[in-house]
Amino acid sequence: MNQDSINLIQQYYTAFNNGDMDTFLSLLTDDVIHDINQGKREIGKAAFTQFMACMNYNYKEQLADMVIMSTPEGSRAAAEFTVLGEYLKTDEGLPEAKGQKYRLPAGAFFEIRDNKVARITNYYNLQNWVAQVSQ
Repeated sequence: MNQDSINLIQQYYTAFNNGDMDTFLSLLTDDVIHDINQGKREIGKAAFTQFMACMNYNYKEQLADMVIMSTPEGSRAAAEFTVLGEYLKTDEGLPEAKGQKYRLPAGAFFEIRDNKVARITNYYNLQNWVAQVSQ
């Protein structure tokens, strides 16, 4: 395990949980690749910033039970966690939002370059989430 990479990912998720988008986004390379769960690939910090603005508008989330791992040389890392969320506003193509709470296991894979996140790929079970917010 590479402690620098683990610290980077810890800092990334601490900023997320604190709603500190300036710090969160500063930890990305300008050409960051974002593979959206069951979605498309977006490239660049501007696209990621727009994605996060949409997420923060529609959802309120905290990540808990964090486990972070890295390769020995630190070029890749992974995290497993639980998303504790509230669905605030209806997101396009998804069920109607009524403030539903959800708890969802999730994970992410990272590529790290120059002590910044160069790629993030998120995974969670969308059908599980839909079932939780459809009740």
